[in-house]
Amino acid sequence: MRLGPRLTTAALLAIGLLVPFALLAVFVVGDWAPLREADAEVTGALHGWALAHPGWVDTTYWWTTIFAPFPLRFATLLLVIWLLRRHARRLALWVVTTMAVGGVLGAVLKLLVGRHRPDLLEPVARAAGFSFPSGHALNATLAAGVFVLVLLPVVRHRWILWAGAIVVAVLTGVSRVVLGVHYTSDVIAGWLLGVALLAATTMAFTRRGPESVMEQGLEPRLTDPHHAALTGGPWAGGGAEGRLS
Repeated sequence: MRLGPRLTTAALLAIGLLVPFALLAVFVVGDWAPLREADAEVTGALHGWALAHPGWVDTTYWWTTIFAPFPLRFATLLLVIWLLRRHARRLALWVVTTMAVGGVLGAVLKLLVGRHRPDLLEPVARAAGFSFPSGHALNATLAAGVFVLVLLPVVRHRWILWAGAIVVAVLTGVSRVVLGVHYTSDVIAGWLLGVALLAATTMAFTRRGPESVMEQGLEPRLTDPHHAALTGGPWAGGGAEGRLS
């Protein structure tokens, strides 16, 4: 399958996954009462819990700091360096593209939607900027997905890798609501957008089916440090000696 059809498939898949995200954005911009009330109820309940458990608030704060967008981007940079040392240039470019597009798109959407963060009488944490979508949830989803799809071929217990990725993405998003700096819908939107972007860039990268990618990762031959000679394509920068199968 050539690049054009792959990009078309990626676009269609991304559009399908972005439907619930778009609905959330419309409801937020339109100040839809049921969503506003649900967000306020969850925020109020978790804020009350946070005020009653300051020790857990400290733990939550450290979690959200460790898995903030910039530390996650630094971690993916180390992953890119590791991939380049293994001559996996296409895979490294996929990681950079996925994280960069996600970061830019998240920032642009925040400005376009312009939703203000929760305004609490006794805040336990503060954050600058607009609220929708959650940058922490988006970047945690992207980084977790990137590490999983890259490292699946080189780990023995793949379920541990998947479980760790899910825990990081979920807890990072939840931490933002617990700290009162995001609404629940902000976090859900970040998760949805992250999954959509991962699906889109993955489909653009490889012609293999979703089940195969989720089981074996993006580049099953990554276990071979000299596998670059076996992979080609428009992102390789080294001709078309081969194709992903």
